[in-house]
Amino acid sequence: MIYMDHAATTALHPSAYKAMEPYLQEQYGNPSGSYTLSAQAKEAVEWARMQAARLIGARPEEIYFTSGGTEADNWALRGMLWQTAPKGRHLITSSIEHPAVGNTCRYLEQMGYEVTWLQPDTDGVIHPEQVRQAVRGDTVLVSIMMANNEVGTIEPIREIGRYLRNKNILFHTDAVQACGQIPVDVNDLMVDLLSASGHKFGGPKGTGFLYVRKELSIEPLIFGGGQERGGRSGTENVAGIVGLGEAARQAAGTLPYRMRNVQMLRNYMLHRLEREIPGLQLNGSRRRRLPCNLNISIKGADSREMIGAMDKAGICVSARSACSSGKLPGSHVLTALLVPEEYQNGTLRITLGSENTKEEVDYVIKTILEFLKKKKIIPDKYSK
Repeated sequence: MIYMDHAATTALHPSAYKAMEPYLQEQYGNPSGSYTLSAQAKEAVEWARMQAARLIGARPEEIYFTSGGTEADNWALRGMLWQTAPKGRHLITSSIEHPAVGNTCRYLEQMGYEVTWLQPDTDGVIHPEQVRQAVRGDTVLVSIMMANNEVGTIEPIREIGRYLRNKNILFHTDAVQACGQIPVDVNDLMVDLLSASGHKFGGPKGTGFLYVRKELSIEPLIFGGGQERGGRSGTENVAGIVGLGEAARQAAGTLPYRMRNVQMLRNYMLHRLEREIPGLQLNGSRRRRLPCNLNISIKGADSREMIGAMDKAGICVSARSACSSGKLPGSHVLTALLVPEEYQNGTLRITLGSENTKEEVDYVIKTILEFLKKKKIIPDKYSK
C-alpha cells in the first residue's frame, strides 16, 4: 500500500504506541485518585501537556486536552462567546473553514449571532485587510484557520493576529493541519485560542487539545467532575493523551527534516504532473502552501473513478477533506476559490508524509497517467 492521504490521518508513531502501552495495561489508574497508581497517571498526563505546549510555544497550563480538533473548535467558539455576549454578537470567519468551525458558526447564527463570512482570493488566502474592513464595534471573535485542509494554503495568521490583539478582539485559529507540519508559535502568531488534533501528527485518533491564552478564561463545554482544571469534565483518556504527547515530542524534534524532504518530494511530483498532463490545474497557493499538500484538478476526469483506480493499484489518496469526501460533487473550498465545476469533478488531494519515497511518487504518477490514457483524457504521447 502507498499511503498519500496524510491530511486525513497519519499512522500512529511507533514511539507513541510504545508510550501508550503501559497505560492500557498495568498503569491503568484514574488520574483523579489519591494513591500511587493514580499519581503515576496524573504525572503522565502532565508530561504530555508539557510536550503539547512545546509543540506550539505555549505554557503547559494553557493546554486543555480534548477528544480532537472538532471538539476543540466547538469549545473555542462557544466557550468564549458565552462570556463575551454582553460585549457584542458579531463574529468573523472565512467561507473555507473546516466544517467544525463553519457549522459551529452556522449554529451560532441560529442562536442570534451575526457572522461575517470572508471570501478568499483564488489562491485561498484571506488577507488581513479583509479582516480589518470586516471588524465592527461589536465584533468579539475572529476564527481563521492556519492552513486549509483541502488545498493547503497557509493563511497570514501573524498579521491578522497582530491587528486583532491591538483591537482587543479574540482570535482563534484552527491549526489542525498545521501543527506538526510547519512551525507554530502561539506567541509569534498572537492568537488567543488554537485547536489541534493528535492523529494529524502521529498521535492516536480521539485526541486533541485546545490552547487558551493564560490571561483568558473559557466557559466549560462539558460539565461534570471538573477535570482539566474545570474546563473539560470526564475521566482523562490517559493512554491517548500520553500517545499525543509522545507524538508531539517526535513531531517537534523532526520538523525541519520532515518539512524539507516532504516539500522536495511534493515539488518533484507537481513538476512531473504539470509537465505530463496538459491543462492540469494546481488549486491553492503555489507559494503559501503546506509542504505536504498537492491539490490538483484535471478537466474531463472523474475524481471517484480516479480514486477507485488508484485504490485498486494500492494507492490511498482523496478528492478532498475526509470529512466531506462522501458528499461529491462540490467542494465549498474549491467553489470559494472559483474553480470551475468541470475541474472540481476531476480533483485529487495528495498529501505526502515522511515515509513516502521517490519510487512511490513515480508509481502514483504512472497510475494517474495510465488512467487518463485509458479514459482518453490525455493522448498516448503524454503517458510514459
